[in-house]
Amino acid sequence: MTVLKTSMRNFFAHKGRMALSAVAVLLSVAFVCGTLVFTDTMNTTFDKLFQATSSDVQVSAKGSSDTGETTSRTGKPPVLPASVVAEIRTARGVKAAEGTVFSTSVTVVDGDKDKLSPSSGAPTIVGSWNRNDARTMEIASGTAPKGPDQVMVDADTADKHGLEIGDEISVITAVGTHHARVSGTAAFKVTNPGAAIFYLDTRTAQQTLVGRTGVYTNINVTAAAGVTDAQLKKNVTAVLGHDYKVQTAKEVADANQKDVQSFLNVMKYAMLGFAGIAFLVGIFLIINTFSMLVAQRTREIGLMRAIGSSRRQINRSVLVEALLLGVLGSVLGVGAGIGIAVGLMKLMGQMGMHLSTDDLTVAWTTPALGLLLGVVVTVLAAYLPARRAGKVSPMAALRDAGAPADAKAGAVRAVLGLLLTGAGGWSLYVAATADKAKTGSGWLGLGVVLTLIGFVVIGPLLAGGLVRVLGAVLLRIFGPVGRMAERNALRNPRRTGATGAALMIGLALVACLSVVGSSMVASATDQLDKTVGADFIIRSDQENGLVARQAVQAVKGTPGLKRVTEYKWTEAALTTPDGRRLPNTAVMAVDPAYATDVRTETVAGDVRDAYRIDSMSVPEKFADDHGIRLGSTITVAYEDGRTARLTVRAITRSDTLIDAGAMYTSIDTLAKYIPADRMPLDEMVLATAAEGQEAAAYKALKAALHDDFPQLTVRDQTDYKQELKDQVGQLLNMIYGLLALAIIVAVLGVVNTLALSVVERTREIGLMRAIGLSRRQLRRMIRLESVVIAVFGALLGLGLGMSWGATAQQLLAMEGLKILEIPWPTITGVFIGSAFVGLFAALVPAFRAARMNVLNAIATD
Repeated sequence: MTVLKTSMRNFFAHKGRMALSAVAVLLSVAFVCGTLVFTDTMNTTFDKLFQATSSDVQVSAKGSSDTGETTSRTGKPPVLPASVVAEIRTARGVKAAEGTVFSTSVTVVDGDKDKLSPSSGAPTIVGSWNRNDARTMEIASGTAPKGPDQVMVDADTADKHGLEIGDEISVITAVGTHHARVSGTAAFKVTNPGAAIFYLDTRTAQQTLVGRTGVYTNINVTAAAGVTDAQLKKNVTAVLGHDYKVQTAKEVADANQKDVQSFLNVMKYAMLGFAGIAFLVGIFLIINTFSMLVAQRTREIGLMRAIGSSRRQINRSVLVEALLLGVLGSVLGVGAGIGIAVGLMKLMGQMGMHLSTDDLTVAWTTPALGLLLGVVVTVLAAYLPARRAGKVSPMAALRDAGAPADAKAGAVRAVLGLLLTGAGGWSLYVAATADKAKTGSGWLGLGVVLTLIGFVVIGPLLAGGLVRVLGAVLLRIFGPVGRMAERNALRNPRRTGATGAALMIGLALVACLSVVGSSMVASATDQLDKTVGADFIIRSDQENGLVARQAVQAVKGTPGLKRVTEYKWTEAALTTPDGRRLPNTAVMAVDPAYATDVRTETVAGDVRDAYRIDSMSVPEKFADDHGIRLGSTITVAYEDGRTARLTVRAITRSDTLIDAGAMYTSIDTLAKYIPADRMPLDEMVLATAAEGQEAAAYKALKAALHDDFPQLTVRDQTDYKQELKDQVGQLLNMIYGLLALAIIVAVLGVVNTLALSVVERTREIGLMRAIGLSRRQLRRMIRLESVVIAVFGALLGLGLGMSWGATAQQLLAMEGLKILEIPWPTITGVFIGSAFVGLFAALVPAFRAARMNVLNAIATD
């Protein structure tokens, strides 16, 4: 009880000094809990949606996926004949059966040719209005579609794009373009997570999506009273046999949820990873806080030891303070986490993914995990300061506050840090010189961990050297004030090292990712310059989008073009010379002109020979794995056609960025074995302008496709490079945003270190003020001390991060990313930014120091 009372008294006596550490715990716990609540809420939303929209039993074509439609490379969904509906109705336990048609491989535009697709990445769905949809949707205005010239739109999409009854929209599919006018809007009875849905009448949907009537993509079956879904599935299967896919509502919902879950898991674990980084940075803040508090209370602890307190009691007293800090920060963090989750839901709503707070899901495990993490991390971080406090002797009561440094411990720390850093550097070297990317990635991971830990351990030793250099470069110009700032930073190298290490972690990751991202862009740009000879690339911006035959004809009819090259891919089962069967293997099919449009390096043969009839190319790695040589024969069983025996005429290099790992044959070969009505549409089309007509052809291509094919985008090589740069930039910006949490916690660490340092030096500050140091000079001294600590951390982080990034690029070189690009503007900007971070962190501590009463400060014990 005495230990608890002492801990409570000390905790509340120093509550101001604990505040920033509590904020660090709060932020880290909030990020964890916010992530879990947000993803759990999304799961709940999708669960309700899938359960509400699934019929008791669903029957679909054999080629469809477990989640419903799988559009083939023809751009049309797999279908089953309408006669199946009558067969299903004869099964026992069937109350009703209704055929429907839908597709997600569509583009919908308004009268101004603006796309009506969601910006959140959710699908655009065009289907037939049916009784099953009427269970989850209610007509909010107008009427359901009743003819080929009518379409009903979901209310969210109508509101977002300002669609009104009578407005014209166009549905673009592989079949062609269908024009209709809005006849009504339908509102969801459950939460719509952002999909854009358009309803046609059944006959029009069949013609628009499939190109013929008398077929459905799936059939919704309703069970009679007292018949379970499982029994109904069994009865329907007994009637139909195994020629179709038959699923219960739960199976369809589970399959849909599995697809969503895979996406959510990636997002959840990525965000939790960044929360873990913030926790790691927070550990340094907590260690520094308790170390400084213990140092400031050396005399107090010495007196307690003199009057009979044991080492164990002192140790427990500090740990109880940490426990109180962890509980307080974690409880507040759980509440803040729920607020973050609601904020993320609102943000997703702005992006088009509507999530209702009615579905807010806070599982009991979320606050439990948040509390456990916050408390455990805080107590573990405080263990070393607590152990140090327990070692304070009763004689310390006779000395001034501040325990002397342990020279032996410092030497051991330096040796251990050098060993860890050396081992990490050697691991990075092994990774950079590895023969295989898989082997090298393991060494890279080990090197990252060892060098990070090594730099943390060796931080005080590095601080002694680097701060002197930084002082000579940055601080000496400020005269005596600068020299005092340098000495303050050097006074406790362990503290400076720990504070700089907190900032180092976040900046190391920023530098590493910047190097990797810049190298990716530079390598891809170089490959495009060296490899791609075509002037223009035409493809759909829609995921898995294809180029319709009508669009290809429009491209070929554009004036100013020298040649147009088609590019298709299909799936096939390959049987290699070593007898192995490889199902679902992608095989590309192109025009012979592709050899000119994309200059592919070979290790054997001529790639142009691969585009002869009954010929193909394979990548070098694939050839080595299966004992394939020039002249070898591979059996190719096309999923939409007959089986071919193709001769290998070329073996291409595998270590290239473009065409890496691709197998090629000609479109003429593909046409020989796949019927015309099953031929895949083009994945993209390459076009080359006639000499001197590049600008005119570019403009003409855009004009030719703008009105009838707005889903397609024409890019020249400059556009393509910029798009690649933008995509990498967006990814990096998102990662930097998540890393900002760790950097914020690190900044709090700098603020806390300076604030406690000011308290620790109260008497010293009073004496300096008494002998003539002005308030302005005092504020400058503290700001300069903060800047040099921040710049020290930045130097460590940027140096470490660039070494990680350079090593990672060496591994990526095996995948074709052969150029190492150091983004010096980014690195320089981060370095300068770190100085401003230090300046900002010192504002409050410097202001408080300058406001001290001189006489009271001198009288401080």
